[in-house]
Amino acid sequence: MRSIESAIPFEIPSAAAGLTLVEADSSCVAQVVGVSAAWRKLLMQAEMAAPHLQVAAIEGEHGTGKQTLARYIFSRSPLASSLFQRRDAREWLATDADPATLAGFTYLDRVDLLAPPGQGLLLGVLKSLQDRPPGRAVLLASSQTPLRQMAGQGLLMPDLAFRLTAIRFAVPALRQRREDIAPLAQALLDRLCSRYQQRPVALGPGALARLLQHNWPGNVRELAGVLETALLEATNGVIRASDLALPNGMDAEHQPQFHAIAQTGNLSGNLSLDAVIRHHVEYVLDLNRGNKLRAARQLCISRSTLYRILGNESLLSH
Repeated sequence: MRSIESAIPFEIPSAAAGLTLVEADSSCVAQVVGVSAAWRKLLMQAEMAAPHLQVAAIEGEHGTGKQTLARYIFSRSPLASSLFQRRDAREWLATDADPATLAGFTYLDRVDLLAPPGQGLLLGVLKSLQDRPPGRAVLLASSQTPLRQMAGQGLLMPDLAFRLTAIRFAVPALRQRREDIAPLAQALLDRLCSRYQQRPVALGPGALARLLQHNWPGNVRELAGVLETALLEATNGVIRASDLALPNGMDAEHQPQFHAIAQTGNLSGNLSLDAVIRHHVEYVLDLNRGNKLRAARQLCISRSTLYRILGNESLLSH
């Protein structure tokens, strides 16, 4: 199969997509990148709930971007002008968890690691919050394990689990939304280039296919680390497949899934790889006011390739 990337830089419209879904420091305005149905649904839920939240849980594997989703919710809450406070659940409850003074927006990390005494303290905090007027304090609790599942296994107080998950956001793993890998990768690269004060780089032939092939057990955090290493290896503004520090093979469990992707371009039943590329090309063409020569130069492709993409011919058949 001929490579379909051809060094096309998957740039993301900043007004529509914003920053990448990566854990960020408190100075970062929380925005996210994603085109998958699962991710769009999650953002819609966050938008609807943000103005009314008091207590909620954010669940997801390590590295999926739970804190970034919390910042996204924070930026759309009535407390957006206050301070985003990130606290480790165990440390916070052991030192200064005073329900009477709780105010502002608090992101409580790793509540799934709380021992029974800490669970009891957190339950007391939640009970005190329910008697306070809304809009003064918001508590978002993160967990790598579904909290109701923990309660069912006797690992978490059931009352605590039900109170925390009355509103629950489940962040999908990156392998469950592979169509987000291309835009996430370019957004991450743009951010890394800015950090290292380098010129923009593109994913070269075979690089995107290799990113799609990997199962990403470390999710977006792992993707960020792989791309940062690749950026330092890249030459001539292009990241090659060989620059990506990833295993050469894949688990047998995921071979049939990737084979279907390679043959059809279908990433998760919602968006094909052809569609991702075509959408990006149309966006760049619009930025260049329809000038195909300038658009092709910006995309690092020939005009004939540009015409082929816009002509809706299958990129995977060449």
